[in-house]
Amino acid sequence: MIHKKSREEIKLMRIAGSIVALVHEEMAKVIEPGISTLELDNIAYDIIKKNKATPTFLGYCGFPGSICASINEQVVHGIPNKNTILKEGDIVSIDVGATFRGLVGDGAWTYPVGKISKEVENLLEITKNALYKGIEQMIPDNPLENVSSAIEDVATKGKVGIVRQYGGHGVGREMHEEPFLFNYRTNCKTIIKPNCAIAIEPMLNLGCDEVHTLGDGWTVVTDDNKPSAHFEHTVIATQDGPIITTQLL
Repeated sequence: MIHKKSREEIKLMRIAGSIVALVHEEMAKVIEPGISTLELDNIAYDIIKKNKATPTFLGYCGFPGSICASINEQVVHGIPNKNTILKEGDIVSIDVGATFRGLVGDGAWTYPVGKISKEVENLLEITKNALYKGIEQMIPDNPLENVSSAIEDVATKGKVGIVRQYGGHGVGREMHEEPFLFNYRTNCKTIIKPNCAIAIEPMLNLGCDEVHTLGDGWTVVTDDNKPSAHFEHTVIATQDGPIITTQLL
């Protein structure tokens, strides 16, 4: 079942999303060689709490961080750690959730650490473009498949791998609600309803599609150890066009 959001819920989701955007604004300033992913986690926690919200990820199914910090071949769910230090040429995907008065904002961005290779820079641009092409299709009465198709088309044109085990999802009172959003065509029959909210999040790889989870039970990595990028916005479909909640108000 797709949950349509009330006017008040949309208002609160935009506040929650703006807090996520504040975290990402700060991440863009502080990410540099020499910083640990635990430091990034502490910064995010402080911003979320300062804005009277709670970190959605912290404690979720036992997850120990306020953010997911996934480096290079790590796709998603990287655990912040004081011993994980970013270095020149890395990329790091920061996934952030904030809950404000019971409503969730969820957004991710992949950041270069210093100067990165042209090949990896291209991967980031392709993945970001796939996100925004998917957002364009978040229109009431559109098939949800149109979002998936838009993402797949960008990935195919860019000749990059598509993570198939993970994808986007409904979001609102819970971080994960129906429907699940694939990042490729599946002949899904779901229709986008007015005022439904979905976290659109393409995860694209420089190499193969295949991924697996490490022994910590969380960190997902590419099978070929090639870099992966992850970009995500929470988006509400309205008659006036898509509303991205995870941006500054």
